[in-house]
Amino acid sequence: MSASDIIQDTPVTDPTTVPQKRAVAETDDSQTQPGEQQQQQAGNETAQETPKVYEGHRPDRPKQQGPKKPRAKRFKEPPAADPVSNEGVLIQDIKTVLRDHAGLSLDDVVNDLREFFTRPRGTVHPEHREVVVRVQALAGGGDGIGFVEREMKEETGEAPATESKRVQVVVVPYTLPGELVECKIYRTQKYHFEAQLIKVLEASPKRDDSLIKCRYFGTCSGCQYQMLPYSEQLEIKRNVIVNAYKHNSGLDARLVPDILPTVASPKEYYYRTKLTPHFDVPRAGGKALKECPPVGFGERGRKTVVDIEECAIGTPVINQGLKEQRAVVASKFNSYKKGATILLRENLKEITPAETGDNTEGAKSIEEKVCCTSTKEIITERVGEFKFQYASSSFFQNNNSILEAVTSYVRDNLTIPATGLAPTHLVDTYCGCGLFGITCAGAAESVIGVEISRDSVTFARTNAQLNGLTNATFIVGNAERIFEDVKTDPASTAIIIDPPRKGCDDAFLEQLLQFRPAKVVYVSCNVHSQARDIGYLLNDPRGAGYEVVSIRGFDFFPQTHHVESVAVLALKA
Repeated sequence: MSASDIIQDTPVTDPTTVPQKRAVAETDDSQTQPGEQQQQQAGNETAQETPKVYEGHRPDRPKQQGPKKPRAKRFKEPPAADPVSNEGVLIQDIKTVLRDHAGLSLDDVVNDLREFFTRPRGTVHPEHREVVVRVQALAGGGDGIGFVEREMKEETGEAPATESKRVQVVVVPYTLPGELVECKIYRTQKYHFEAQLIKVLEASPKRDDSLIKCRYFGTCSGCQYQMLPYSEQLEIKRNVIVNAYKHNSGLDARLVPDILPTVASPKEYYYRTKLTPHFDVPRAGGKALKECPPVGFGERGRKTVVDIEECAIGTPVINQGLKEQRAVVASKFNSYKKGATILLRENLKEITPAETGDNTEGAKSIEEKVCCTSTKEIITERVGEFKFQYASSSFFQNNNSILEAVTSYVRDNLTIPATGLAPTHLVDTYCGCGLFGITCAGAAESVIGVEISRDSVTFARTNAQLNGLTNATFIVGNAERIFEDVKTDPASTAIIIDPPRKGCDDAFLEQLLQFRPAKVVYVSCNVHSQARDIGYLLNDPRGAGYEVVSIRGFDFFPQTHHVESVAVLALKA
């Protein structure tokens, strides 16, 4: 229908006869004199009627004299956090601290976001104030959770704690349980305040600041635990896994085995083979800058960038690349129109005898580690005796020093309980460029790797050839329909699962329950989603017969709160 059709089909109506939902102003016929009524009824064109005001039209009103009355802001309840997200895990940690250390619940938290938003305008918000906090426990994200003991005031220095049962919860980074700290609140969330650490008033006996190797620790948001002995870090990460299964699996505690000790990284520092520092440029562009902007990583609790000259957890090759790229930015920062993220990735480069000038007979190529800064290069990396290639812009684990231990652990846990033998078939889901399928290929007669990324499958096939494998096949497939292309006997099949942080989709888990492989090894970079998914499998009637054989953490990122987990499930023999 054309616009002209619409115009022709629309009846012309006198606007005074259109029914109104609400009239802002109306005439009062009872106040009209009889003579005036006769004039209006006769249609006297010279008579002026009181204009009718319809919805959407506001007549001019006299300006209000004096200051405006404060109005409360509208409050919109935030959506519930995903229990396995960072926010959801923190809320659960706060609930646990309230219950275990004060016998309270979230209802007893006084810094409710609703109260914060409904305060009248002009009211001073309880932010940017200094408080003294007693830290009760560590959150899964590595920050301390504590209660406000008193507020610092200029005139007295401090104020006594309130006798009210209600509490103020504060999350403070770089702190440990039992410590009394002074901090400054900078942000209000629904159930807690976020604060910056000012100083430690009473230190934990576990704190050892002499262990700190990075001059940016406490400002850069990258690390959380440099003040702790490494053995303590490993135990903290084991407890994170314990709590993940306690709160997110929904399993009876008797069905969850004791969490095994966390496997340490061979390197505690200088282990990361990839870093992505960045820098910001104002909207006007680099021409508005008088000096080179900071190049580094985000500052904790702020949107600013910490200028990083060296990263204590990056490899020496990566740090050399950081130095060179900082010099590049410094030489032409005025030409940038906007900020950027810099890729720094370690690459194993093969140097031929001709390039080294070695003309001796039988001379072999040598391998040298270099720093890649292009998103279009192909990265080469060795994991034990295996060689891998992948796109520099794609995902691959960033701590090469622990990869051999992880892949060996997965391979050693593929045995089928009913036979005591290695699986006949191995299915590597979310396989990427084939890390687990290739390193575990010797433990099965055949390997099938499935990945949704066509580029990753191409690299996986190349990597199988690089390592001389003839029993590995990699296919492009959808994880939600993975077993349509897997024609193997479930009783002799082992499955490796290595999903992204969000975990497995329900559709994939449904297929797994229907297929019922004899063995499942679940590798995860998010222990909370792993616990949820395993609970999904075992709580379903179709999961009857499965048991969790073992759960163990691997420390891919020392000095940080991150921990990876490998869970082994098996059908009972």
